[in-house]
Amino acid sequence: MKKFRDRVDGIITELASGAGGAAGLNRNRMTRASLGVGIPFTEADGFSAEYDRVHGALVALSKSLGGQIELLQIGVYAADVGYDNVEDEQRRRFHGIQARLADEREKAIKREQETRNGDLAQPAQPREDTKSGEKGLG
Repeated sequence: MKKFRDRVDGIITELASGAGGAAGLNRNRMTRASLGVGIPFTEADGFSAEYDRVHGALVALSKSLGGQIELLQIGVYAADVGYDNVEDEQRRRFHGIQARLADEREKAIKREQETRNGDLAQPAQPREDTKSGEKGLG
Protein backbone atom coordinates (compact mmCIF):
# COMPACT_ATOMS: atom_id res chain seq x y z
CA MET A 1 0.00 0.00 0.00
CA LYS A 2 2.88 2.36 0.77
CA LYS A 3 4.32 1.83 -2.70
CA PHE A 4 0.97 2.71 -4.26
CA ARG A 5 0.67 5.81 -2.04
CA ASP A 6 4.15 6.93 -3.10
CA ARG A 7 3.16 6.56 -6.74
CA VAL A 8 0.02 8.65 -6.17
CA ASP A 9 2.14 11.31 -4.40
CA GLY A 10 4.46 11.35 -7.40
CA ILE A 11 1.56 11.82 -9.80
CA ILE A 12 0.25 14.77 -7.76
CA THR A 13 3.65 16.43 -7.74
CA GLU A 14 4.14 15.84 -11.46
CA LEU A 15 0.68 17.16 -12.33
CA ALA A 16 1.00 20.28 -10.20
CA SER A 17 4.45 21.22 -11.49
CA GLY A 18 4.00 20.12 -15.10
CA ALA A 19 2.45 21.77 -18.13
CA GLY A 20 -0.94 20.25 -17.25
CA GLY A 21 -1.11 21.94 -13.85
CA ALA A 22 -3.14 25.10 -13.38
CA ALA A 23 0.04 27.20 -13.03
CA GLY A 24 1.53 25.64 -16.16
CA LEU A 25 -1.60 26.34 -18.15
CA ASN A 26 -1.46 30.00 -17.14
CA ARG A 27 2.23 30.47 -17.99
CA ASN A 28 1.87 30.88 -21.76
CA ARG A 29 -1.64 32.25 -21.94
CA MET A 30 -2.64 34.12 -25.07
CA THR A 31 -4.44 37.45 -24.75
CA ARG A 32 -6.59 39.33 -27.25
CA ALA A 33 -3.76 41.87 -27.58
CA SER A 34 -1.60 39.10 -29.08
CA LEU A 35 -3.80 39.32 -32.19
CA GLY A 36 -3.60 43.09 -32.63
CA VAL A 37 -4.61 46.12 -30.61
CA GLY A 38 -7.02 48.86 -31.60
CA ILE A 39 -8.06 47.36 -34.92
CA PRO A 40 -11.47 45.92 -35.75
CA PHE A 41 -10.87 42.22 -36.29
CA THR A 42 -14.05 40.23 -35.68
CA GLU A 43 -12.41 36.86 -36.29
CA ALA A 44 -9.71 37.62 -33.72
CA ASP A 45 -12.39 38.62 -31.20
CA GLY A 46 -14.21 35.32 -31.77
CA PHE A 47 -11.01 33.31 -31.63
CA SER A 48 -9.93 35.04 -28.43
CA ALA A 49 -13.31 34.43 -26.78
CA GLU A 50 -13.22 30.73 -27.73
CA TYR A 51 -9.60 30.45 -26.57
CA ASP A 52 -10.58 31.94 -23.20
CA ARG A 53 -13.49 29.49 -22.91
CA VAL A 54 -11.33 26.46 -23.70
CA HIS A 55 -8.49 27.70 -21.49
CA GLY A 56 -10.89 28.14 -18.59
CA ALA A 57 -12.24 24.63 -19.12
CA LEU A 58 -8.70 23.19 -19.15
CA VAL A 59 -7.76 25.00 -15.93
CA ALA A 60 -10.97 23.75 -14.28
CA LEU A 61 -10.26 20.22 -15.50
CA SER A 62 -6.71 20.38 -14.16
CA LYS A 63 -7.91 21.57 -10.74
CA SER A 64 -10.61 18.90 -10.66
CA LEU A 65 -8.14 16.19 -11.57
CA GLY A 66 -5.73 17.44 -8.91
CA GLY A 67 -8.53 17.32 -6.34
CA GLN A 68 -9.53 13.80 -7.35
CA ILE A 69 -5.93 12.62 -7.10
CA GLU A 70 -5.60 14.25 -3.68
CA LEU A 71 -8.77 12.43 -2.56
CA LEU A 72 -7.20 9.20 -3.72
CA GLN A 73 -3.99 10.07 -1.88
CA ILE A 74 -5.82 10.68 1.41
CA GLY A 75 -7.93 7.55 0.90
CA VAL A 76 -4.87 5.39 0.29
CA TYR A 77 -3.20 6.86 3.37
CA ALA A 78 -6.31 6.14 5.47
CA ALA A 79 -6.41 2.58 4.17
CA ASP A 80 -2.75 2.18 5.11
CA VAL A 81 -2.86 3.57 8.66
CA GLY A 82 -6.55 3.08 9.48
CA TYR A 83 -9.25 5.74 9.45
CA ASP A 84 -8.99 6.33 13.21
CA ASN A 85 -5.33 7.31 12.76
CA VAL A 86 -6.00 9.99 10.13
CA GLU A 87 -5.62 13.54 11.45
CA ASP A 88 -8.73 15.70 11.70
CA GLU A 89 -7.24 18.23 9.26
CA GLN A 90 -6.84 15.55 6.60
CA ARG A 91 -10.39 14.36 7.21
CA ARG A 92 -11.69 17.93 6.81
CA ARG A 93 -9.60 18.36 3.68
CA PHE A 94 -10.96 15.10 2.25
CA HIS A 95 -14.58 16.06 2.88
CA GLY A 96 -14.00 19.63 1.65
CA ILE A 97 -12.53 18.42 -1.64
CA GLN A 98 -15.29 15.85 -1.99
CA ALA A 99 -17.97 18.52 -1.47
CA ARG A 100 -16.27 20.92 -3.92
CA LEU A 101 -16.01 18.26 -6.61
CA ALA A 102 -19.64 17.23 -6.12
CA ASP A 103 -20.70 20.89 -6.42
CA GLU A 104 -18.62 21.35 -9.59
CA ARG A 105 -20.14 18.20 -11.06
CA GLU A 106 -23.70 19.35 -10.32
CA LYS A 107 -22.99 22.74 -11.91
CA ALA A 108 -21.50 21.08 -15.00
CA ILE A 109 -24.53 18.81 -15.35
CA LYS A 110 -26.86 21.78 -15.01
CA ARG A 111 -24.92 23.77 -17.65
CA GLU A 112 -25.02 20.79 -20.00
CA GLN A 113 -28.76 20.38 -19.53
CA GLU A 114 -29.35 24.10 -20.10
CA THR A 115 -27.26 23.95 -23.26
CA ARG A 116 -29.19 20.94 -24.54
CA ASN A 117 -32.54 22.50 -23.66
CA GLY A 118 -31.52 25.74 -25.37
CA ASP A 119 -30.50 23.89 -28.52
CA LEU A 120 -33.75 21.92 -28.61
CA ALA A 121 -35.91 24.98 -27.98
CA GLN A 122 -34.67 26.74 -31.10
CA PRO A 123 -35.38 24.96 -34.38
CA ALA A 124 -32.66 24.99 -36.99
CA GLN A 125 -32.86 27.97 -39.31
CA PRO A 126 -32.20 27.53 -43.03
CA ARG A 127 -29.25 29.43 -44.42
CA GLU A 128 -30.31 32.49 -46.34
CA ASP A 129 -27.10 32.89 -48.33
CA THR A 130 -27.67 29.80 -50.47
CA LYS A 131 -30.13 28.99 -53.17
CA SER A 132 -32.27 25.89 -53.04
CA GLY A 133 -30.98 22.76 -54.70
CA GLU A 134 -31.49 23.94 -58.28
CA LYS A 135 -28.01 22.96 -59.42
CA GLY A 136 -25.85 19.94 -58.75
CA LEU A 137 -22.64 19.97 -56.77
CA GLY A 138 -20.39 19.47 -59.69
